[in-house]
Amino acid sequence: MMPGRIRAIDFARGAAIALMVLFNYSVTLAYFGIIRPPSGFAYSFALPALIAAAFIFLSGAVARVASERQGKAFGGKYFARGLKLAAFAALVTVFTYLFVPQGTIVFGILHFFAATSFLVPFLAKHKRANLALGLAAIAAGILLQQARFDFPYLLWLGFVPSNFSTFDYFPLLPWAGLLILGMHFGKCVARKAAAVKIGGAVAGVFEFLGRHSLEAYLVHQPLLILLLAALGFRLP
Repeated sequence: MMPGRIRAIDFARGAAIALMVLFNYSVTLAYFGIIRPPSGFAYSFALPALIAAAFIFLSGAVARVASERQGKAFGGKYFARGLKLAAFAALVTVFTYLFVPQGTIVFGILHFFAATSFLVPFLAKHKRANLALGLAAIAAGILLQQARFDFPYLLWLGFVPSNFSTFDYFPLLPWAGLLILGMHFGKCVARKAAAVKIGGAVAGVFEFLGRHSLEAYLVHQPLLILLLAALGFRLP
């Protein structure tokens, strides 16, 4: 029997979402011309990629734990989750189109999790193939990132259109590969994390964020943008 809610995983996911929020805030504040964050490769690409990779990998591990614990009910719950996330992702697209049209999010991290929620129940049935499948998805995504294409309809998969601009972009390739690897190693991750002792008020805050990562991600950007608008800041 797999362990239930694992505090160390909630803590790690909460830390990742907190870092993601802080980075997104720095991008938004820079977009409004309020701050000037570092512009090097480490800050602009490596840092957000590592934060997202950790969160997505852990989400895969959580999915593996859920599939073991919930049995046949797992598929239905993840399909329902996918529908809910798809609705929220559509709201994000509409919100960014209205308020920051130059960076409209058409397939961000919420869109990614919505799409993969429909895939996870099938992947959970084929555990042995997930290591190879995850590595292949990552390799394919890395190759696709080196090119640009003249059509937009496969951007969700990883075919980046020419002159494409967005605040948030998480195509299935390569990011689904990390989710699949998280599912493959999820049993091992869960057992090791269950042995880690977590305590203290600060840890409790991160655990809370980890348990409510969707809500935290949904509200953080709209709140900041609406606050900046209320303070009189305008788009550049």
